[in-house]
Amino acid sequence: MAKSKGAELVFVPLGGVGEIGMNFALYGYGPADKREWLIVDVGVTFPDATLPGVDLVLPDTRFIEEQLPNLRGIVITHAHEDHYGALLDIWPKLKAPVWMTPFAAGLLEAKRQGESGAPKIPVTVYRGGDTFEVGPFKIEAIPVSHSIPEPMSLAITSPLGTVVHTGDWKLDPAPEIGPMTDEARFRAIGDAGVLALICDSTNAMREGESPSEQAVGEGLRGVIQKAAGRVAITTFSSNVGRVRSIAEAARDSGRQVLVLGRSLKRMIGVASELGYMEGIPPFIAEEDYGFIPRENLVVICTGSQGEGRAALAKLARDEMKSVALSPGDTVVFSSRTIPGNEKAILEIKNQLIDQGIRIIEDSDALVHVSGHPRRSELRKMYEWTRPQIGVPVHGEAAHLVAQGSLMSASGIGQVAQVRDGDMLLLAPGAAEILRKVPFGRVYKDGRLIGDDETMGIRDRRKLSFAGHVAVNVVLDERYELAGDPDIVAIGVAMVNAKGDDMEDVMLDAAIGAFESIPRQRRKDLDLVQESVRRAVRGAANEAWGKKPLVTVFVTR
Repeated sequence: MAKSKGAELVFVPLGGVGEIGMNFALYGYGPADKREWLIVDVGVTFPDATLPGVDLVLPDTRFIEEQLPNLRGIVITHAHEDHYGALLDIWPKLKAPVWMTPFAAGLLEAKRQGESGAPKIPVTVYRGGDTFEVGPFKIEAIPVSHSIPEPMSLAITSPLGTVVHTGDWKLDPAPEIGPMTDEARFRAIGDAGVLALICDSTNAMREGESPSEQAVGEGLRGVIQKAAGRVAITTFSSNVGRVRSIAEAARDSGRQVLVLGRSLKRMIGVASELGYMEGIPPFIAEEDYGFIPRENLVVICTGSQGEGRAALAKLARDEMKSVALSPGDTVVFSSRTIPGNEKAILEIKNQLIDQGIRIIEDSDALVHVSGHPRRSELRKMYEWTRPQIGVPVHGEAAHLVAQGSLMSASGIGQVAQVRDGDMLLLAPGAAEILRKVPFGRVYKDGRLIGDDETMGIRDRRKLSFAGHVAVNVVLDERYELAGDPDIVAIGVAMVNAKGDDMEDVMLDAAIGAFESIPRQRRKDLDLVQESVRRAVRGAANEAWGKKPLVTVFVTR
């Protein structure tokens, strides 16, 4: 590889560093005014209660959109939503070549077919051990273990050195669906020399090593065999190995399996086409559920994070047409709780408990294990790769700082703490943050994508807090009130502390505000509108202690 004059190698995360999810990384090579760019992963995160109505949260890609002539390609490490879930929405703005594994490519196509108007993205399929070139970068795909088929770390080589981008990984001596993390290849790359290790920090605060997926399968088998009634197990739909473990445990216990949830069925369909479900008995149809004895049935369902429209939530509310749980049945949460989802999950658990259903989670039995490395596993990765620079990514501040300390204690000479938007110089010279680039979040809301202001999310948040008041003021030809203003309040308290009707209170304020305007100034309809708006909002605040959104229409 020829080194360009004045060339630099930089790393720029636009998502996933300082937060969980929405992973989006940029690597740039070349002089500062003429860099060529590589994107690694295009992920989403999911909205919480502060984003009412929002479907998905996407990374703001303004920075790389300004570099489109120099964008050489996009490489997806694996098919978790927080690593590839924004591709259908963001690719039309980028239109760069895309590389994905067979499983990720299959899921992308299945997802595209389910979304009206989704773009057809040309994809080049790569597999573990493959090498390919993207502009000035030579990419080698290194198989690792994780909680989804075909996860890859990437060795990214430029004329200024090799960077190991781990993606999501762990060490698992007995994964349900391979491969094992390729220790020999990491060691060989380390022997050749690693400039920087860009490393997953999700479990950097947990000591020891993660249990194997095979051990989780044995734990699930034990739960199923001991259960008297039906067993419903909820897990991440992408964890095909876990689904296979459950299906095998059910088969060995003499039980049949029903799958509930669109994303699970889509995932299983793609996995089956690629041979990952071979040897598993066919799943039963939903309409056959009522004909199978309770002790002979296992249900695998979506909803492990408390999603209100997922199968488990519907079971908890007893809203499914053909499927219901009964007292004495068991529900297993074979998953971890993503921060922010605690309340929704607890609500579902309480609904199930009220029905007389037993709940089992990972504190009760070995029914889940994370797909990310704990501290002993991280130390082994450092030992194998021996990087000059360590860069913690994929985590919130606490995770990043914890891994940074571990890197330093493990002998990595330079540790760079970065956050979304930082442009980190990797070479030449010492690692340092050169500058901040534009970054942030945009929102998919129905069929549209935009920031919180253009999508109306700020006002929607206010509406959810304090409601809305509409006032219609009609003036006659003399600029007097043609009658009392019309007022409609939605989401506002009905009466004040004295029992007075709140709409009457706000109506009096509107009339008073109008009458306080000198007659000669009432021709300024904008002045009338703003005076009434302020008066109505102030009256509501005085009586209620909250300020609703107020819209005033003035006509003559």
